[in-house]
Amino acid sequence: MSFRRDTITKPIFSWARGVLPAMSDTEREALEAGDVWWDADLFTGDPDWSKLLKIAPARLTDEEQAFLNGPVEELCAMLDEWRIFWEWRDLPQDVWHFVKREKFFGMIIPKEFGGLGFSPYAHSEVVRKISTRSIAAAVTVMVPNSLGPGELLMRFGTKEQQDRWLPRLADGRDIPCFGLTSPEAGSDAASMVDTGIICKSIFEGREVIGLRLNWHKRYITLGPVATLLGLAFKAYDPDHLIGDQEELGITLALIPTNLPGVEIGQRHLPSMQVFQNGPNRGRDVFVPLDYVIGGKERLGQGWKMLMTALAAGRGISLPSLSAAGAAYAARTTGAYARIREQFGISISKFEGVEEPLARIVATAYQLDAARRLTCAALNAGVHPAVISGIMKLHATERMRIAVDDAMDIHGGKAVIDGPQNYLGNLHRAVPVGITVEGANILTRNLIVFGQGAIRAHPYLLDEMNALADTDRERGLTAFDTAFWKHVGHSFQTLFRAFGRSWTYGAFAMAPDAGDATPFYRQLSRYSAAFALCADMALLTLGGALKRKEMLSARFGDILSELYLLSAVLKRWQDEGRQKEDFAALEWCMATGFKTIENRLAEILANLPNRFVAGFLKLVVQPFGARVLGPSDRVVRQCAGIVLEPSAARERLTPDLAHVDDDGGFARLERAFKLVAAIDAIARRMRAAHIRDWKDAVAKGVITQAEGEQLAAAHEAVTKVIEVDDFAPEALSPIYRKAADVHQFFQELGEQRAAS
Repeated sequence: MSFRRDTITKPIFSWARGVLPAMSDTEREALEAGDVWWDADLFTGDPDWSKLLKIAPARLTDEEQAFLNGPVEELCAMLDEWRIFWEWRDLPQDVWHFVKREKFFGMIIPKEFGGLGFSPYAHSEVVRKISTRSIAAAVTVMVPNSLGPGELLMRFGTKEQQDRWLPRLADGRDIPCFGLTSPEAGSDAASMVDTGIICKSIFEGREVIGLRLNWHKRYITLGPVATLLGLAFKAYDPDHLIGDQEELGITLALIPTNLPGVEIGQRHLPSMQVFQNGPNRGRDVFVPLDYVIGGKERLGQGWKMLMTALAAGRGISLPSLSAAGAAYAARTTGAYARIREQFGISISKFEGVEEPLARIVATAYQLDAARRLTCAALNAGVHPAVISGIMKLHATERMRIAVDDAMDIHGGKAVIDGPQNYLGNLHRAVPVGITVEGANILTRNLIVFGQGAIRAHPYLLDEMNALADTDRERGLTAFDTAFWKHVGHSFQTLFRAFGRSWTYGAFAMAPDAGDATPFYRQLSRYSAAFALCADMALLTLGGALKRKEMLSARFGDILSELYLLSAVLKRWQDEGRQKEDFAALEWCMATGFKTIENRLAEILANLPNRFVAGFLKLVVQPFGARVLGPSDRVVRQCAGIVLEPSAARERLTPDLAHVDDDGGFARLERAFKLVAAIDAIARRMRAAHIRDWKDAVAKGVITQAEGEQLAAAHEAVTKVIEVDDFAPEALSPIYRKAADVHQFFQELGEQRAAS
């Protein structure tokens, strides 16, 4: 072992230390945050499917289910999205009082501190349901339960901080927000110029050591109404009051917004969404050191704390909202396509409509599958950092596609705004999810594979840590162990990828999963191809791969597809292999396989080392990219899931916010049920070439009762197709002013006439 280390490994070690790019503190802390999970299995090139299938599905407790059936239903009934975003520009006061009283802001806070103590899955289910009624309400509820003071206090706060602040956050006495984004630094938090200088000052009548803070933050959700601000800043100790180090690094602190020097700005209007969001500033705000989250010992650890908390929050909030949006789009668009006729037939019969409708259906199936699987990890105490990045990126991106498709199928119905438009505000809200927590461009190009390649790879992080070890001998020994394990793993992966690619995965390991078994074999094949290509890219490019963003993005796309397709297979298995859902499964797999093959082809076409690229093509893609996507049969069957009342439709779109009112969604649901119920009657009339139901009754084709059913369905469809219109003065202050002037002169004239 020492001979190998000293004669073979040592030169490689010296070379690698010389070419290893420097890693910033923020990069290292991001890599160390959170956990690896199923992503690590996918990176091995030989995933253990039995491990995936043994994962306990996320379930609600009786208490959590009662909360959904009670307070959540009651909240949804209180929400009128049109009036919230068009008239009030805010949630009404009775809603604010209700969410505080029922502890919606304290769902994740343990019961010992007065919170509800709910699981991540319960948090996800609550956000998902509210999202289908009101985006503003959903965002208001989800922010205090994701990245914010509450979660940071629970994970890193001192006992005194937890006892003081968590009960106040749980019952709504304090409304939290978190200030991270600065005008000078958006996704690049290391460039923030917000500062906290350690100094002595008077606080509440006594001299203490603390921080004098100056900051400028923007895009802060709940900022305009927050009473407790979590703040990220760079801490400095120029006078060495607590140690020898001057630059301490990114630090997190709790700032009551009533302190002198705190300035709460006016509101932003993010994409016409009216959840509370705005800027804030601090000018020479002084707080004691015990306001630092975790106390003095946590000075400079803020970025790692944030990344650890984000590993959980990213996997819940935005994926829940996105899954809700896709399910809502599937249910409404399927119903609308079923009842809307053009050229004498339902538009659902047009293949041009079936294709985007199938995409919406399969997206809804996939996003909820991935949401549930990710929540299962979180419920088990795992905080999957790479997977949370995948979820944020792909949940919001695929929701965007689903909502765009829904808009296309609805046409003018979804374009004309008003109380009866049940889709337009969701469409406007999509860019917010795409942008928040770092734009998806950043996540796709830098984070998913850039972080995943190091964290999820079985040996790469060990090798990097060994290379960075300041003790050269210790580092060499650790590198020798990890490097040769890596070499052995690479040869295994090479032979595995070669065998599976040339046989189309025919002999790859797969569980007995009925009709889905071949899909597992293909995923095993693609996992091996991905692992080999990733290893070769890392070997030939080294640290330069970080700057090859387009290559990194393609690798990230493959890793993401492997995870999302795993989630779809897991859902189909957990739900009892429902035959009626198989078309959605087929669509997801065919589309995902097409993406994987295309990304592999793009990687091989652009890998700088052309000899390695040619070798890899021979091994992993000898016959080229051959998967074409879902067949027309699968498309038709997938679209059909939402075109008739069925158990499959309910499984796809469970527990949406159904409020029995005269709103657009309620009208649509009623019309859909009525149209589905008269299908056989309508067929008899078409066969008799009769359009008027009264004529059909007179000729004995249908009964009077059946004719009245037809009339009721026709009336319901007419109400759905209707769009809103407004008097000019209802929309514009110009017309309101003119109307007021006209009324004034009219009243003046009447008074003169009377006198």
